[in-house]
Amino acid sequence: MGWLPERLPAALEPVWSIDTSSRGLGGVAATADAVLFSDRGLGDTLDEWKCVSADAGKERWTHAYPCRGNLDYGNSPRATPLIDGGRVFVLGAFGHLGCLRLDSGEPVWELDLREEFGPNGDPKWGACSSPLLCDGKLIVNPGARGASVVALDPATGRVVWKAPGRAAGYGSLLAGTFGGVLQVVGHDADSLGGWDAATGRRLWTVTPPAPDDFNVPTPLDLGGRLLVSTENNGTRLFRFGAGGVIDPKPAAVSRRLAPDTHTPVAAGGRVFGVWRRLLCLDAAGGLKPLWESDAPAFARYAALVATESRVLAATLEGEFVLFDGGAAGFRELGRVKLLPGEKGLYSHPAFVGTRAYVRGGSALARFDLG
Repeated sequence: MGWLPERLPAALEPVWSIDTSSRGLGGVAATADAVLFSDRGLGDTLDEWKCVSADAGKERWTHAYPCRGNLDYGNSPRATPLIDGGRVFVLGAFGHLGCLRLDSGEPVWELDLREEFGPNGDPKWGACSSPLLCDGKLIVNPGARGASVVALDPATGRVVWKAPGRAAGYGSLLAGTFGGVLQVVGHDADSLGGWDAATGRRLWTVTPPAPDDFNVPTPLDLGGRLLVSTENNGTRLFRFGAGGVIDPKPAAVSRRLAPDTHTPVAAGGRVFGVWRRLLCLDAAGGLKPLWESDAPAFARYAALVATESRVLAATLEGEFVLFDGGAAGFRELGRVKLLPGEKGLYSHPAFVGTRAYVRGGSALARFDLG
């Protein structure tokens, strides 16, 4: 995150707001000119990917395709669109992957991951991992037995490599250099793993001591170390050796930060996370707790973004809470209600400059924090 305000105003009116048809689960993506988000249409039988203008929220295009099913928490896409230059990559909850032109929404190529690679179980929350660009490849995780993780040519959708393995987890994958090796890191259904970005070879596997994690939070790269959080095993910090292989024994563990769906953030040598409270941990000091807040806004879930000195939380109730990331305790720098009546803001907001794009249960709105 490049910028956050010094303080939040007491009130903030949207620059524009548009209605949506379905509950928002997937994150919003934006550039200085365009805003992209997912929706459902025609009686919950279509996936819809929509692009609106950043300045006025006017619709530019909608890309839709038939997509029926019945998933827990609804059928809306979970993945955040990935914008890369003049194209955008989208992934629906039932495995429909597409590369679209950013200016028109016209498909460049499309691929049904289930038809192409075969199913491996029937995950009740669907395909959740956002597409990832790494080493010139588009990385997705179909979770098929012969194609647990797959690298595609972003220009054509053709397979570059396939890594066999287990069914998919529910978190997104991470690209980073660990132990001197560029690799793709993330969860499958029951373990943590790293795959060589060039070849797809699985480099290592960590099976946690406590089973049955949902594996929703996305791992974090802490300067070549790996921070991993799950609800049954807490938050763990791993180191790597030569050849990019992980040390399976965590260098530090926090049992207090054990989120089931929330991904922590790191800034200023600290880790901030939400699990029944807001926690601040010392990243260099063995994940020792530095302070916590029991404010009701942090009782269940919040999406966090951070600079080196400030952290902004988007809460389930549709408000922003800004606090000092370097203080000795919780020091609030402002709190503002964005979406009145909101009770389930799960979609991660997008930030471009001073603008924030917030997707609630029935609306997408732009706010200016500058």
